Amino acid sequence: MSFHLFGNILTSYGTAANNRGENEGNITTLQKILWKGEVHTTVSAEAIRWALRYYWQTCGNSYQVNRRWDDDANDNIWQNENFDDTIFIDDDVLGFMRAEAAKAEASDEPKVKGKKAAAPKGSTTAKRGVLEVTRAISTTPFSGDLTFNAASGKKSRTSLYGTEVHATSYQYGFALTPERLKEKSRILAVLDGLNSLGEVAGNHSRFLYDFSPESLVLRWTHDFSPRILYCFEENEREISIGGLIRKVKNQDIDPQELWIAGAVTESEEVKKLKDSGVHIFSGIKSSVQGIKQVIARDLKLPQLELSR
Repeated sequence: MSFHLFGNILTSYGTAANNRGENEGNITTLQKILWKGEVHTTVSAEAIRWALRYYWQTCGNSYQVNRRWDDDANDNIWQNENFDDTIFIDDDVLGFMRAEAAKAEASDEPKVKGKKAAAPKGSTTAKRGVLEVTRAISTTPFSGDLTFNAASGKKSRTSLYGTEVHATSYQYGFALTPERLKEKSRILAVLDGLNSLGEVAGNHSRFLYDFSPESLVLRWTHDFSPRILYCFEENEREISIGGLIRKVKNQDIDPQELWIAGAVTESEEVKKLKDSGVHIFSGIKSSVQGIKQVIARDLKLPQLELSR
């Protein structure tokens, strides 16, 4: 049976806001979604994936990244436009796609009497990403906070503008099946990256918001279903995982498959799981190292992979 790694991450508390682009209107908005009947702010999965790729590019380890971000050009630079998931970690983990139009129009094809000319077809080079990431959702509803600002320098019709701001934490989940990777050991690099995300957003609109885990739930299992996504609930700044604990008590989740770490472990509900078999760590980094040891053992990875 295949192993699957699932995770749900709760970020630190901070202020989310986008920078203002030159061609935007007078209000710089945050993305929003209706969640449990109320408006919450959200960060796209693609923004999180971008930040993970950027971590691999800049963290100093020997990860080969195909799509590298060039700050001077403010654009991505491809190392190999034909892709190579054996060499490049982002091609393997995050997937790729390039669609090319047909090289000839239907009218250019030689016509055969009594036969309709076949429409020329384009081509697609693609690999589905092995790492799946959910949207990040704010743990508290958006109350509509807005700051008003004045652009310095040349005045224009957009010199005065407003910026939406949301003081909140975010939670998001991920899933990965290592057997689908060209190199199974890259699952360890995914854990290291998600444990170390800094700013998360796209293009010029990056806001400094710590996306590293404040609390963390991981599951290493043969079960095909995650059963832990969006398990954090906030009520008056108290974080709860009551729904997850219910699934453990009901034996829908084997407690030995769970790693719980970070601030949430200080709650009374998690302390009651101490003797249940759940792996509980007060520190995020120590919990990641702990599950990496188990993953390396189960996948029979060389021990040197753990030190990368």
